[in-house]
Amino acid sequence: MRYGAHLPLIDFDGRGWPLPTLTGYVRTAAGLGLSALAANDHLVFQRPWLDGIVALASIVEASGDLELATTAVLPVVRGTATVASSAAALDALSGGRLRLGLAPGSSPADFAAVGVPFDQRWSRFDDAVVALRRERPERPLWVASWGSPAGLRRVARLGDGWLASAYNTSPEQVVSGLQVLSDELTRLRREDRRLPCTVATMWLHITGSRTERESTLELLAGMLGRSGEDLAGRVLVGAPEQCAGLVRAYAEAGVDLLCLWPIVEPERQLERFMTQVAPLV
Repeated sequence: MRYGAHLPLIDFDGRGWPLPTLTGYVRTAAGLGLSALAANDHLVFQRPWLDGIVALASIVEASGDLELATTAVLPVVRGTATVASSAAALDALSGGRLRLGLAPGSSPADFAAVGVPFDQRWSRFDDAVVALRRERPERPLWVASWGSPAGLRRVARLGDGWLASAYNTSPEQVVSGLQVLSDELTRLRREDRRLPCTVATMWLHITGSRTERESTLELLAGMLGRSGEDLAGRVLVGAPEQCAGLVRAYAEAGVDLLCLWPIVEPERQLERFMTQVAPLV
């Protein structure tokens, strides 16, 4: 299993995003041996959020030969033609390193911001993926799903890979989801294909302090609208040995790429993961 790093698009500590800080983070990720850089997508969020496509474009030169992934972009919110144009530009500027991940969207606020009815997102998303496929048939498209039967059928029907969300899934759900994908591909008479799985939005904070662990989980819980208890077993917040167990379970489940999102001290946290957690997996 490979590791990727989410760009720190959320301003957790009020420092903002000076370009030297962002490029320093990217160079740290490359130096530590991570293989991909990822960016999520929201137009509206409860904390300051740096635009993902713009952020990826700003670090093309600093990123070397790392894969650049949208995990994912929202074509229904942004408009299919806009996504197609931005993706083509980013792929060209990066020398073909873009992996285009697409999601229907989960936040009503994003849809309200552009005047699109939230309850139309599924049908509009299907149309958008078909249009993007038609525009560039050779480009792989990764389709996001939290693992529902309908979502996985959509991945099998429209996608070249499954983009899962760490805090909305588990290693056990990945195992069962990959089986659903295999069964659905058989039903679609596409048995010769394998759909790889990327798990994104894996929140990261390595600490041996119980107090720090609890306060970090509380911060995440408030932002995501989840309980800290629910998040505790789904994200990498805690001691290295504890976090390694969850990472190992995802590797054994068949995940191809795990994308880490440090909450604070992003460069230091990536280093802690690669030196204290990864060797235990």
